[in-house]
Amino acid sequence: MDDRPEGIWFGCVVPKRHARRAVTRNLLKRQVRGAFQRLGESLPAGLWLVRLRAPFAPGEFVSARSDRLAAAARAELESLFDRGAR
Repeated sequence: MDDRPEGIWFGCVVPKRHARRAVTRNLLKRQVRGAFQRLGESLPAGLWLVRLRAPFAPGEFVSARSDRLAAAARAELESLFDRGAR
């Protein structure tokens, strides 16, 4: 019996210790889901988990919900998904 899932299963984790404000965590989760919708077709089948391992610099991104933070997250996610597709 083969217990491996077919297709792509996806999850994301944004720990509170790396993004204190809920608005920031929600923004990052939306960016991850958006990147997965745009770029997920290029990934091989399997279980995929995106986890924020380090905080974004609060001095650089003063606003909890800023366009600069969204753009930085989007660029990093595109690089991550590109590496995952290889």
